[in-house]
Amino acid sequence: MKDELKGKVALITGATSGIGEATALRFAAAGARVALVGRNEDKLSQMTCEVAASDGEALGIRADVMTDNERIIAETIEGYGRIDVLVSAAGILNNGTVESTTLAAWDEMLNVNLRSCFHLMQLAVPHLQKTEGNIVNVSSVTGLRAFPGVLAYCVSKAGLDQLTRCAALELAAQKIRVNAVNPGVVRTEVHRRGGMGEAAYEQFLQHSTTTHPLGRIGEASEVAELILFLASSRAAWITGATYSIDGGRAQTCAR
Repeated sequence: MKDELKGKVALITGATSGIGEATALRFAAAGARVALVGRNEDKLSQMTCEVAASDGEALGIRADVMTDNERIIAETIEGYGRIDVLVSAAGILNNGTVESTTLAAWDEMLNVNLRSCFHLMQLAVPHLQKTEGNIVNVSSVTGLRAFPGVLAYCVSKAGLDQLTRCAALELAAQKIRVNAVNPGVVRTEVHRRGGMGEAAYEQFLQHSTTTHPLGRIGEASEVAELILFLASSRAAWITGATYSIDGGRAQTCAR
């Protein structure tokens, strides 16, 4: 399926690390022209060169989804003339409980993980109408299940799941599909960027092998494969779905 997305344009946020990066590379390998959104200019340059070296085509857009969404859409249209797929993979994670989460931390989490996805979706719809395109949101197992100590993150991902379902219903008549993926623990930079030290992170990953029934954590490339499927014509009759890809984590209970 090397050319599965040939002729398509995919706009991917959070494209310089983790699931967003893996998705961008997988989409490019499937023939898509990819607009890569990230804040790290060096990593954007590195990724565009990597895609080009594999005979792909990438457009790097250095931008922040909190403030630059109009420019993100405009530069994608200027560069490629269309949008077929929007993948919202940008996100942050910080610890906090009902008692300890500050309003500032709450607002930041909801703004990055939910508001920015809504805003980009809203801006992309006129272009997706023309291509009968689709949207894939990167959510989390925490959108489906409650976990202690990451309150605002759980709420932001649960909100993203409901946004996915509501938008799918509203946009179906325009032939725009909207789906989400809900990964379990995947080795990315999100925990480190949230303040977890290296030793604590390795301990967390090791512990996660016991909390996921399949006995291991996930890889970003595995999530990218599911995103590719949902973005492709193979998923033409799927919309409003929130797909678990978590080694069985969402099926477990505290014991």
